[in-house]
This record gives sequence, structure tokens and C-alpha cells, in this order.
Amino acid sequence: MKVVVCRLEDFPEGERKIVKAGPRSIGVFNVEGEFFAIRNRCPHQGGPLCIGRLSPWAVASGPGKVTMDGPPRLVACPWHGWEYDLETGQSFMGPGETRVKAYEVSVARGDTLEDVRQAEADVRVPAAARAAGREPGPYVAETFPVYVEEDYVVVEV
Repeated sequence: MKVVVCRLEDFPEGERKIVKAGPRSIGVFNVEGEFFAIRNRCPHQGGPLCIGRLSPWAVASGPGKVTMDGPPRLVACPWHGWEYDLETGQSFMGPGETRVKAYEVSVARGDTLEDVRQAEADVRVPAAARAAGREPGPYVAETFPVYVEEDYVVVEV
């Protein structure tokens, strides 16, 4: 089923629109000319996900050295702050439910270390999330393809 969101000229960058597709409520976002659609229901506890704040990835290069990386592609549920990637729907950082893991630490010469890459299994983790050391959370929001057809923004449900 195709759902016409609006005319392209009526959907400026940085805006979001919430549309109905049968019983579903879907948020459509225009992030720097790229469109994303995600279900307007937080998988954590059912909150209105798409009215939450948008933010870019926070990346730390060291203690106290945090920068915001890229366009705002994370939406945070206004109820409890769970963050979801607009492209994949993957959750990150569950407030109040995050876990901390202890790791062994050693000192080694730099030229003896191997490049270790974390296996992504079935989850696509954005490069900025990997760089920030974030782990995928337990929830994944439903996403939908969005495209421009003629002069209209359309969601495929």
C-alpha cells in the first residue's frame, strides 16, 4: 500500500510529518533532503516515538572530548528517552536499563596490536555508533521505505 505524505515542496528539510496508514501511525522525516519513515510507536512501552527530539550521533575521542557527528538521525522517545536510528530502527542506550561491563586492561606496544572488528551479527550498526562504542539495544522500531514519486513524498507500507 502506498501512502502519499504530501507534496515535496510542502516538506522542507528538518521537518517531520505523521501520517496514518490503516491502523498504523507513521512518522516521516526529511533529514537534509533524505527521507526516513518509522512507526510512531516506541517498542519499549508504546510511546509516541515520532514526536521525540532528533539528534546526531555523539562521538567521544577521549574524556571530555565529545562532538556531534553528522545530521540528526536519532529519534528519542519522549516517554523514557530510548533512542532509535531513523534508517534501521535499531535502539541504542536504554535509560535506566543500560548495563555496564567490566573489561580486562593491559599495556602493549602499538605495533603489536591487531585491528579487531566487532561482528555485527544481524544488526546494521552505523559507523558513528561503533566509533562511539555504543551497543545495539533490545528494541527495533519498524521502518518503511520512503521515496519521491513525481512531486509527492510517498511511504510504502
